[in-house]
Amino acid sequence: MRTFIAGLVTRDFLRGLVVATVAGAFLAISGAFGSIGLPLGQRLIYWISMLVLGGLWGHMCSLLITRRLDPDARPWLTSLVLTAAITGPLTLGVWALTGWFLHGRLLALGDILRFFLFPVLLITGSISTLNVFLGRERPVETHASPPGAAPARFLDRLPPKLRDARLIAVQAEDHYLRLHTDRGSDLILMRLADALSELEGLEGAQTHRSWWVARDALASVARGDGRAILTLDGGLTAPVSRRYARALREAGWW
Repeated sequence: MRTFIAGLVTRDFLRGLVVATVAGAFLAISGAFGSIGLPLGQRLIYWISMLVLGGLWGHMCSLLITRRLDPDARPWLTSLVLTAAITGPLTLGVWALTGWFLHGRLLALGDILRFFLFPVLLITGSISTLNVFLGRERPVETHASPPGAAPARFLDRLPPKLRDARLIAVQAEDHYLRLHTDRGSDLILMRLADALSELEGLEGAQTHRSWWVARDALASVARGDGRAILTLDGGLTAPVSRRYARALREAGWW
């Protein structure tokens, strides 16, 4: 549960929030779906709040659905499933909020099908597809320093007891990073997103949202169901998410 809650506020979430806000402003200014008769300020509040609330629900659905579907490998199917999962509950919410916000009362149940389902389906489908295609990523790959060049800056962050050890992998644990080396492991306070830029100078790649692996530490690969598990020197195993598996395979990791 803690991992799920932590996943709510991510780069994908912030991007979706921006998309929802911009789309809401566009619908308000254009007076979409018969709202042109309302004052602009009221239209902006209505549309932006509706799309932002819809975006929150959509992001929760996305966290659950993308655990089963790989949006990079099957973007159109992911968009379709997301649209189906989001539209039903969101249509009920739009129906209730529209009645309260614009009419001061709940509207008739028959209005759900007559006035709300198609517009919600159209908007949800468009935004879901846009977010899926904007969210397609490749793993961050780092490269070995040329002869004579300075070593990777990240090596300066190794604790004294691991200084001069060979770095095998970096694993994110909450707000910390666990540094796996040939002399043991230890934790430092740092985000993986910040560490990736400092790992330039060591040949390796991000294999999962929580893992970076040194390429020379790779001992074997076990594959199945579109996923892979890397066995590293010393018996450590690191996951490969389906989001990154194809790019790593094309880069010759297996």
